[in-house]
Amino acid sequence: MAGGIGGRSREVLDVLYRLGKASAGDIYREIPDFPSYSAVRSALRALEEKGLVEHSRDGARYVYRPAVPAREASRGALERVLDTFFGGSPEHALTALLELTRERDYAFDYDEIQRLIDRAGEEGR
Repeated sequence: MAGGIGGRSREVLDVLYRLGKASAGDIYREIPDFPSYSAVRSALRALEEKGLVEHSRDGARYVYRPAVPAREASRGALERVLDTFFGGSPEHALTALLELTRERDYAFDYDEIQRLIDRAGEEGR
């Protein structure tokens, strides 16, 4: 859903997903190299116009939150990555993920992944 937004707006949206909700000032403090507070407000306005962000009032300030639940947004993003970079192949994506975990020495519970794969296979039958 958020595939057509620019880099700075993407940063703002990423902060909102990470924090759940935030004021423009909160977001500005979270992104140290953002050009200005007004640039954060402009990005929030653009995101709101696209239906990606909502706001409510908290006293004198606006508090922003993602309009799309994180689970739904992450699924959409994953589908785009899968289609764009892996030709729609979950196997190719999983191979790349496993390679990345080895290269970056991420903690990765291979047994849990195997259980999830086994369960998905059983449910798919």
